[in-house]
Amino acid sequence: MSSSNNFFEREQIPTAKLPRLVLDGIFAFPPNRDTLGGTAYFIVERSGNILVDCPAWSESDRQFCQNWGGVRWLFITHRGGIGKAEEIVRDLGCQILIQEQEAYFLPELTVTTFQQDFALSASSTAIWTPGHSPGSSCLYCTSHGGVLFSGRHLLPDQHGDPIPLRTSKTFHWPRQLKSVRALCDCFTPATCNYLCPGANTGLLRGRRAIDRAYERLSQLDLEV
Repeated sequence: MSSSNNFFEREQIPTAKLPRLVLDGIFAFPPNRDTLGGTAYFIVERSGNILVDCPAWSESDRQFCQNWGGVRWLFITHRGGIGKAEEIVRDLGCQILIQEQEAYFLPELTVTTFQQDFALSASSTAIWTPGHSPGSSCLYCTSHGGVLFSGRHLLPDQHGDPIPLRTSKTFHWPRQLKSVRALCDCFTPATCNYLCPGANTGLLRGRRAIDRAYERLSQLDLEV
C-alpha cells in the first residue's frame, strides 16, 4: 500500500479519537478508564513500533496502530497498565514485554519477561524501577535527546514537575525513591531530555511532555 493511501486512511479515523502527537514519532492516547486514567503511548520505530501500556482499545485505536505499521512490542510498565492487553495482542499479533514480577497478572498470555533491563530495539530499553509496584518499569528511548516513559513511577505534580508519588497502593516507598536515584545516576542532562508520564497528564496543562527531565529529576529531595 502506498504512503499516500496510508495517509488517506489515517485521515478517516474520527479526529476526536486520534492519539495526539507528543514528539515526532511519539503519540499519546486519551486517558484510559480501564487503567484508572492511565496514558498509553505509541512509538514509531523502524525495527517495529512499540505500544507503552494499554489504551482503551476501540476500533479507531486498532486502525491507528495498523495504519502506522502495527505494533511489535506491547510494553507494560506495571500491573495497573494491563487493561485490555489480551484484545490488543489478538488484534495486532504483538509481543508483550513485562517485568518478571508482574507477569502472573497475564496467566493466559505468552509474555516475554526481564529482570533488570531489556533492549526492545537499538534505541529503546526497558528499565526495572521497583517501588510503585514490585515490577514497575520505565522505557527509555534515545530519540529527541532521550525520552523516558515513566508509567506511574514518576508523575507530574501540580506544577507539572516529575515526582515519585506515594499513594495507598505504593508497594515500597524507600525502594521507589532508590529507583529514582538510580535513574539519575544512569542519565545526564544530555541523555534524558523529556519524560512522558503514564498518568496525571492533565496536570501538564497542554504540554505534551515534561521537558528538561534530568534537570528536574536531579532537583528532587529523595530522602526517606
